[in-house]
Amino acid sequence: MTQRHDLPAQVLPRRGQSIPPEFFRAIAESTVDWESWQSANGQVVWVNQAVERFTGYTPKKCLAMDDYPLPMIAAEDRERMGRHLEEASKGSTGNNVEFKVLHRDQSTSWVAVSWQPMTDREGNSLGFRASFRDVTERRQMREQLREQLREQNAELEHLVQMRTAKIAQLEKHRLKMEKLAALGELAAGVAHEINNPLAGIRNAFALLKRHLPSNVKHYDKLDLIDGEIERIRGITHQMFQLYRPSQQKADVFNARRCLEELMSLALPMSRKFKVKVKLERAELPATKELGVDEVLLREGELKQILLNLVHNAIQASSPGQEVRLVVTANDDTLVLRVIDQGCGIADDVIDSIFDPFFSTKTTTVGQGMGLGLSVTRGLTEAMRGTIDVSSQPNEGTEFCVQLPRCLKTEPEEN
Repeated sequence: MTQRHDLPAQVLPRRGQSIPPEFFRAIAESTVDWESWQSANGQVVWVNQAVERFTGYTPKKCLAMDDYPLPMIAAEDRERMGRHLEEASKGSTGNNVEFKVLHRDQSTSWVAVSWQPMTDREGNSLGFRASFRDVTERRQMREQLREQLREQNAELEHLVQMRTAKIAQLEKHRLKMEKLAALGELAAGVAHEINNPLAGIRNAFALLKRHLPSNVKHYDKLDLIDGEIERIRGITHQMFQLYRPSQQKADVFNARRCLEELMSLALPMSRKFKVKVKLERAELPATKELGVDEVLLREGELKQILLNLVHNAIQASSPGQEVRLVVTANDDTLVLRVIDQGCGIADDVIDSIFDPFFSTKTTTVGQGMGLGLSVTRGLTEAMRGTIDVSSQPNEGTEFCVQLPRCLKTEPEEN
């Protein structure tokens, strides 16, 4: 609290008179700041009443201190401020030097001190005057600002890292797409060259088979040959799909019926491998554009995506295990998850499973050329969807396909 000093009228100076010392002392005692005067050898000569508000020590206690004001300075700042006091005794000037004041009750607060040398009329040194101002609030605001800046910098750094990682991911995806496009173009060219003579072989074989009696030796091998020709045709068809854009048109159809048909298509392989395929689906809600269980997609390609994934899951499973096809949806997105309990996919190859001609089925003869998942991803992305995989070796694999429920292929009018 500022101490008020009322001087008698007789001590107030009149115009033209010199100002008495009591008037200056009254001004110094009435200031909010902690003021002090120390001699050239560092001894305290005078200190105002404000010191008690800052430190809890009275001016009388301060005048009795041998090393004023060091006992009232926090330990971590004491040595530094002692050096400043020595410089002040030698005539230096300082401004707004901050340190922590140690209150008599052991609490601390921040102050800023400024000092200037004092001389008499003849220029003889009278020591120095020091003024201490409370800057605790300013210091707190500064720390809060620094903390906010640190948080903002951390957030910006995080955003930069995310953007950098996203750019790297997009660049990696671009390079991969270029590689896949080149492979797809090559595969389509090879498929075209194979397909023409293959059609001739198949027609000639069908004609030959029709005119051979069934009692001819090795007649039973003809069905095997026919199956292998069909398998080659299927491979060439997949190779075409790697490069050729989809020719199908998106139409509205009932997803429940499509899934039931898919289960029928998966049944032969399910029985062959003794693996149960279970469909778990929720009713698709009606929207402004679609009724209950309806989607606007390419039906044939949706079936092929799911059939590829279900067949892969069956082949990865052991007899007696189960493959689950879980279907959910909201107004905008159709989510299809194919989950098996099979052998899983090793961590060192899981990033390559969508690459053309990459296959984990090398130990089994006749399991394809590693085109199924490449085609599946191509069909999924062509319908503006995504496909992700998660797997644990010897525990199973889950493929998750997300497609827009309503695929709008026509450009919107402006």
